[in-house]
Amino acid sequence: MLMLSVDSSAAPASVCLLEDGKVIADYYLNTGFTHSQTLMAMTESVLKISGRSASDIDVYAVNSGPGSFTGVRIGVSAVKGMAYAADKPCIEVSTLESMAYNSLGSHAVICACMDARRQQVYNALFRVDGVRIERLCDDRAISIDELLTELNTINGEIILVGDGAELVFSRADNPAVQLAAPNLRYQRASSAAAAALEKYNRGESVSPAALTPRYLRLSQAERERNAKQSEKDGTLV
Repeated sequence: MLMLSVDSSAAPASVCLLEDGKVIADYYLNTGFTHSQTLMAMTESVLKISGRSASDIDVYAVNSGPGSFTGVRIGVSAVKGMAYAADKPCIEVSTLESMAYNSLGSHAVICACMDARRQQVYNALFRVDGVRIERLCDDRAISIDELLTELNTINGEIILVGDGAELVFSRADNPAVQLAAPNLRYQRASSAAAAALEKYNRGESVSPAALTPRYLRLSQAERERNAKQSEKDGTLV
């Protein structure tokens, strides 16, 4: 089984080919270029240098959020288009959950944090026992203060991952809270593929039409529009 996985949920972009559970190509790029410029070119390159073609792909996977609104939308749209054209199934992966797969082999609670601005992070908690990952809570947007209070109730080592990890770590006063090593801290397509493989084996694929971004909260533009509408409605009343 050949899987192509994609991540564009934050500043970097990455594409991975997973064949029968083994990574055969992993392309990671963090140049500052927009994902609309790089993602399809990276996909074409990965297929070409690995001697595969789009017709060989059996299933597509993508980090479908949370994350950058534009980045998540680009990644999901790219996978929807490729999978729809080939009539192949898709696997939706939580960006936060995919980062926990960087820490397989650990025995700790993984605290995945993405900077959501406004003193909040997108967050989920996972327990890793070396070979298995157990989700401890749903993906959520939570204030940093609330998260720190919750982390203080957890026994054992806590490993922070994600682009919000340093933000949380800088305010933590719990010696059990540690930063993951930089090479294990951020999401990438190979981690999404590892999470997607387990979901695929459980029969949790979706059609390309059903693949959707998972934002957790409204974009700034939507919040501002709603605020203006509320103000307008209030004036009218």
